Amino acid sequence: MTDTTEHRSTAWQTALTMLQEIEPPYVPEGFHVMTVDIEYPAGDPGAPPHRHSGPAFGYVVAGEMLFELEGEPPRVIKAGEAFWEPGGDIIHYQDGNNRSDIPLKFTVTMLCAPHQEMFTLVPEAELTQRANRHAHP
Repeated sequence: MTDTTEHRSTAWQTALTMLQEIEPPYVPEGFHVMTVDIEYPAGDPGAPPHRHSGPAFGYVVAGEMLFELEGEPPRVIKAGEAFWEPGGDIIHYQDGNNRSDIPLKFTVTMLCAPHQEMFTLVPEAELTQRANRHAHP
């Protein structure tokens, strides 16, 4: 029998890089999880204002995302950076490509509430009612 421990790499000891560590809200029984890749071409504004039924955790793979959640100023998230949002009632105003010269690709893992959609567009009337919560109209 050959001793495989003498040929084993030690790279695993330094392979992990912490991108984010979050204490998410309580997740009740019946939630499900999905991980998706999103790709927008150069200059694309991304999805219209929407919300997610549960928390979402993401990572920008390539490009730069213009990211804005209700009550927060817009910010740019660059390739190699992580982001998250609590989901629920919070409106996600922007997730578009911040660059007009390169595409954007990001990966998101979302926890979806039981019997709810993962992604719901916010009606114009609700956006008007909550305009005071939008930091960047």
